[in-house]
Amino acid sequence: MYRFSRAIYRELACEITEDPHGFGALTNHERVLRACEAAIERLATDRHYFARPARTLFCDIRPYFSISAQPRVLHVIERYLTCADEFLKRQPQNGHDIYGNPLQCRATTRKGTRCQRMPLPHHGYCPSHQHLAETELEALAA
Repeated sequence: MYRFSRAIYRELACEITEDPHGFGALTNHERVLRACEAAIERLATDRHYFARPARTLFCDIRPYFSISAQPRVLHVIERYLTCADEFLKRQPQNGHDIYGNPLQCRATTRKGTRCQRMPLPHHGYCPSHQHLAETELEALAA
């Protein structure tokens, strides 16, 4: 998955502005790279709760670019995150996520712990909690 975050960084690296008075341990280049990696990681592991990944990443890294470069930055981010999302949708589930971890239902039990059952592939809830997906769709339609 890092090929997507690294591709975003490589395409935008020449436009990153460095802070001459930066006192932190990280440079702006490192901050942009880490933000790209975090966004791609979250997209891969938490897709259902990551509604607008391009907007989130853009808001995280826009202070490191000049105003004139920001439209291009947003375009690059949107393009690569769309490609990453399409790549993730094509991956076989087989009961495991992209990193080989077993999938779990998105619902929580009455005790407050995560449901341990295998989710259905189209909405992420197990058969016992699939009614929650229907209520999500109704809320989105309203």
